[in-house]
Amino acid sequence: MSFLYKKLVRQLLFSFNPELVHDAVIKSACVLQRLAPLNSLVSLLARAKDMPVTVAGIDFRNPVGLAAGFDKNCEAARFLAGLGFGFLELGTVTLRPQPGNPKPRVFRLRESKAIINRMGFNNAGAWDAARSLEGLLPLPIPVGISIGKNADCSIEGAPQNYLETLKVLYSYGSYFAVNISSPNTLQLHRLHEGERLRRLMGPLLSYAAGQGRVKPFFIKITPDLPDAGIEGVVRLAAELGFGLITTNTTASRDAVPPYWRSYEGGLSGLPLRKAANSVLSRVAALAGGRVPIIGSGGIFDGPAALEKLDLGASLVQVYSGLVYEGPLLVKEIMKHLDRSRRGTGVSG
Repeated sequence: MSFLYKKLVRQLLFSFNPELVHDAVIKSACVLQRLAPLNSLVSLLARAKDMPVTVAGIDFRNPVGLAAGFDKNCEAARFLAGLGFGFLELGTVTLRPQPGNPKPRVFRLRESKAIINRMGFNNAGAWDAARSLEGLLPLPIPVGISIGKNADCSIEGAPQNYLETLKVLYSYGSYFAVNISSPNTLQLHRLHEGERLRRLMGPLLSYAAGQGRVKPFFIKITPDLPDAGIEGVVRLAAELGFGLITTNTTASRDAVPPYWRSYEGGLSGLPLRKAANSVLSRVAALAGGRVPIIGSGGIFDGPAALEKLDLGASLVQVYSGLVYEGPLLVKEIMKHLDRSRRGTGVSG
């Protein structure tokens, strides 16, 4: 079936505008998830090996999740949960609806197995996402929700903006990813800075501590962060008790042909793998097991997922790999992880 996707379905889909295709896929998923027999068939075909793991107090069926950005409005979660994932990360959601950046804003780099996007947190807002999740939950796997800053909100106003978004969505998420690393929102990266990050996370953590169930947080960091910045983020994560997602997309074009270097936006896919792994390795070394880590960036197969787990990630996420490799990607990754586990004699 993966062969069919790559040789036929992908060729057809890639002949159309990438954002148009993505929107059509999400709309189709929303329809299919309301048709129980079809939804069950997809789940049966894509069913992946179980490899239970507990991270940040949450039980996951397997360590492979969907990265944020695929289902921005949290509307297709029931269908996506049937593609073998151990967890979903939905969003990124902002407090108020926003259209994002001008089109065209998504580009496929077929020769590099990559994507450039400059979407700009286009989404229908936190209240719309909450209404969608109200009708879709509970699901058989954990659901993380990525939250971001509205583009018209200043850096100084960011803590309140994120906090209000969290309040709307708190009852729906198993965990929350705090996106401070998209290259497509002006000055967002400045929230990596020590005191700014502390002022951002303090209110979020305090709010969670006052709820009936305290839920974990993960900061999604940029692969373009200098070493001193990585050290500061890891130090604060260990101090305050939040996890890290390494990494978001990159503004660098060093790993792609010169033609693409004038295209603004975040680069994801295979060319991101080396940089993301470098940051992951550094974060894991600094964290020393004190901070839960989710590895993302350039996962197109089982060996790439295993590489991130070996580097120190407890969970991994895919996005561009799903676009290029198809809906059975998680199943194939888990086959490899299962063979690897059996080969090393690791159980459970």
